[in-house]
Amino acid sequence: MKKSKRTRLEAHGWRFGSTADFLKLTSEEAAFVETKLALSRSLRSRRTAQRLSQSALAKRLHSSQSRVAKMEAADPTVSIDLLLRALFALGAEPQDVAVAIRKRRSVAA
Repeated sequence: MKKSKRTRLEAHGWRFGSTADFLKLTSEEAAFVETKLALSRSLRSRRTAQRLSQSALAKRLHSSQSRVAKMEAADPTVSIDLLLRALFALGAEPQDVAVAIRKRRSVAA
């Protein structure tokens, strides 16, 4: 957003902040959400790079296509351990997970 537009909006009472501010998340909650989003993005990226459908990945995980879609959308019902299992099923190594999380930190910082 241009600085002039932001200044104009602030003059009319608008406030700006992060999503964490808006949702009143603690720093721990914000870090958890960002980590889950990073893992979800990594899962989708790895799956599409391997040219796998959500259904094909679901078969590997003994799950359903809709569950894989929820995993890629970082649905609140999806646990981090399920995201990690899916990444490992796609051949990810622990260092790949670390890279995904590290990218999350550099974007958020």
